[in-house]
Amino acid sequence: MNTIPARHRIVVIGAGYAGVMAAIRTARRTRRHGGRITLVNPSPAFTERLRMHELAAGRRLADLRVPDMVAGTGIEFVQAWVTAIDPALRRVTVRTGEGEHALDYDTLVYAIGSATGPGEVPGVADHAHTLDGPEAAARLAARLTGLSVRGGTVTVCGNGLTGIEAATEIAEAFPELRVVLIGREPAGRMMGERARAHLARALERLGIETRDGAEVIKVLPDAVELAGGETLHSDACLWTTGFTASPLAADSGITVDDRNRVVVDAALRSVSHPSIYAIGDGAAIPQPFGVLHGTCQSGIPSGAHAADSIGRALRGREPRPFRFGYFHQPVSLGRKDAVIQFTHADDTPRRALLTGRSAVVYKEFVSASPPVTYRISRRLAVPLAFLSPGSRPAPRPGS
Repeated sequence: MNTIPARHRIVVIGAGYAGVMAAIRTARRTRRHGGRITLVNPSPAFTERLRMHELAAGRRLADLRVPDMVAGTGIEFVQAWVTAIDPALRRVTVRTGEGEHALDYDTLVYAIGSATGPGEVPGVADHAHTLDGPEAAARLAARLTGLSVRGGTVTVCGNGLTGIEAATEIAEAFPELRVVLIGREPAGRMMGERARAHLARALERLGIETRDGAEVIKVLPDAVELAGGETLHSDACLWTTGFTASPLAADSGITVDDRNRVVVDAALRSVSHPSIYAIGDGAAIPQPFGVLHGTCQSGIPSGAHAADSIGRALRGREPRPFRFGYFHQPVSLGRKDAVIQFTHADDTPRRALLTGRSAVVYKEFVSASPPVTYRISRRLAVPLAFLSPGSRPAPRPGS
């Protein structure tokens, strides 16, 4: 008597930039080899993290829905919170409006990203806003709208790319407000000299005060306290530093690093549980120049590579190592200005850059590209080199 072989159960948890890419590409890569893909996310809405600073400044964003993105691919979308992973049983426990139930898997793709963490700074959790999702950004927008009526001070703590984009967006949208950008190092420190000069001019043009070399040691209801004893009045504090991954993997006995990111091998498999692939900023992904820092720029290629690896495994082949190289640092400076610093693979700056209107167009193309990439990926196997222009080809085994 002939038996029908069981379909390979692939569960993707997390529908951010990396997770959606992994699910769509896995569906395509495993269609002829018995793959059954389930995508789990707490919300059907797709969060454009690249645009949270726009939402915080009161702009309306497109209503993108995950079920629409995966419709027609054979992917089952489950709206649920993942509460536990049992790697020994290969089981994920999820909570829906109807209670908890289990999803068994043969291969798990861990695509749960990161959030802003307060670290050891008192008062952040109680008194600071974040850009960790649409709800958080909308709360900040409501606060800023109220402040703009009477004036006030907004402190943006953390002057990395997220802090810069948020500060400039807020200053442009709410010119009545005083905006102070605070960071331990100079703003734009990762950029080249010409890009930093353009950034400095933009901050000055928008009236943003900068406190470089300052460390916030406490957030109060109406102020932030700096190391050295200075206190700055603050009607609204935005915290943009200290990202950490979800504790879910660590709580489930999966090997993680000191930021709760799943430690993976060169093929993006968990070093402790090879049936689990980890991607995006929930994974500690090693490269010759160091561990990747989580961005959409690296998240989407990691999701695509995991999908390719799963497809290869179902065909009885070994996965290839993931190779990634950074290509650019795109930074919006409000709606009318931007700076694009092109980079070497290790994220150090090249001489090339864009500023002004051409940079605005480029940045909008980058921000709008993920949904377009997903639509294309439903029909075509987009080359990894296209998804990661700064990467180098992965060496073939034995080469």
